[in-house]
Amino acid sequence: VSLASMEVSSDVHVEEVRVVQLFQDIFPSEDPGFPPIREVEFFIDLHPRTGPILESPYRMDPAELTELKSQIEDLMGKGFIRPSVSPWGAPVLL
Repeated sequence: VSLASMEVSSDVHVEEVRVVQLFQDIFPSEDPGFPPIREVEFFIDLHPRTGPILESPYRMDPAELTELKSQIEDLMGKGFIRPSVSPWGAPVLL
């Protein structure tokens, strides 16, 4: 399935999504806001002399790269994600 060929309507409201209707007791009635406020900051203890892992990005054709950039801009605009300056890195898969 190519993301570039998929059409998603922005006119759909959460309440209209079938899985939300089926499991109303699980989904909050109000938008909790993102990112959530966390009570605990998580971290990973490393073994001595262990450096960050940085993987190269996957190769993408131009249409996939355009779609990826569009989705990243959208998610950043909504505050779901933010730029990272971490020395750690992994390929993107949306």
